[in-house]
Amino acid sequence: MNTIGTGTYSSVWRQAFYSSMMQKVLRNNVVAEAICDVRRGNDYYIQNPYGSQPAAQLQATDGSYSVSAWTTTDDTLTVDNEVIYAEHIYDFERLLAKYDLFANRVEEQADAIAVGIDKYVLNLLCETATGTYTTPAGGFTSAANINVIMSNLISKVAGYRGAKPGEMFLVVENTDLPGIIQAAASNGFSFADRALENGWVANYMGVDIYVVRTGTFVDDTLAGDVVTNSGHRVFGVKRVATYAQPGGMRFEEKGVTAKTGIEFVTYGYVGFKLWAQNLALCVDITIA
Repeated sequence: MNTIGTGTYSSVWRQAFYSSMMQKVLRNNVVAEAICDVRRGNDYYIQNPYGSQPAAQLQATDGSYSVSAWTTTDDTLTVDNEVIYAEHIYDFERLLAKYDLFANRVEEQADAIAVGIDKYVLNLLCETATGTYTTPAGGFTSAANINVIMSNLISKVAGYRGAKPGEMFLVVENTDLPGIIQAAASNGFSFADRALENGWVANYMGVDIYVVRTGTFVDDTLAGDVVTNSGHRVFGVKRVATYAQPGGMRFEEKGVTAKTGIEFVTYGYVGFKLWAQNLALCVDITIA
């Protein structure tokens, strides 16, 4: 059973509400929208057909040519997962609270759903990337490693049309930041902490660095997808992967038999795809 605590209820609940609303810094960053192509329309089956890659032939001028055969592959993204959370508020809880308890819980649920989608997308991105890289011992926590790591990662995608400064990303966990911050300071890079804006932390060597909380990259089964990403991070070119969330965040409220008040649920549908022709544009990083 839910409880509304003890003490002078008006002051206690107002304080709790304001604390929850104002302490946004305690909430997890949401990064997926900053690095993926996002679809919010009601497209439950998203197609990305592509043809075989042509290769031009260089020859002496004589006006002749050969005709090559080509094929088309239909790559698809199917929205077949959902992230969901539900709670119940009794009528006496709503009545005795001196603020909009309902609105507060809806906001908390929406934040939890957003973080759940982010975790799913980032782990699938890391899992399906075909580029691989293992850091020097110490990973990102050693400032001496950062220039080596960043240059090696950039070299993985350099030369492709989309791999331009500001169009590449690196997602790390918060425990990786010490070495990155120290390297940025010692090398004279600007370092602006904007962790509340899609997790963006800094641009280093033309790569936008985003930070998520420890435990985002996991060994787990997420909606039937097995991922083995504990100790891993991900790098790549922005918007070469797509995540779909048709209809955006959804919300329902309903009465429940034998209980006063209402039950309410927040949920969102989600699908993800790192498109086949872009697999090499993302890199699964193993922390040594």
